[in-house]
Amino acid sequence: MQEPRSIPTKSCLSDSQVRLIELMQRINFGRIFDLPVRNGQPVMDPPPRVVREIKFGSDNGPRPEVAKADFTLKAQVRDLFAQLEALGDGVIPCIEIQRGLPFRMTVEEVCA
Repeated sequence: MQEPRSIPTKSCLSDSQVRLIELMQRINFGRIFDLPVRNGQPVMDPPPRVVREIKFGSDNGPRPEVAKADFTLKAQVRDLFAQLEALGDGVIPCIEIQRGLPFRMTVEEVCA
């Protein structure tokens, strides 16, 4: 019988990955612009430029998960980190955040 694959948690991430997750949770709705990536890791120093969206009649504060020391990573977060790892080195022009999670990102590529 095959052992089930463990789903990654916040505690198994690098410091820069944790900082990115916490930033997304504080933003809740908005965008992160021009995020540098080195060796597949987000570069958080200096912090990237952030634009928050304010939704009238909604909760615009940080996500409650930001206060948690550990939790299982959602599929969207795992996908984001897989994309950063595949990129290796570069800059992500924009990551759109919805409900504290990465929703979509843009990448710039050179056409051959």
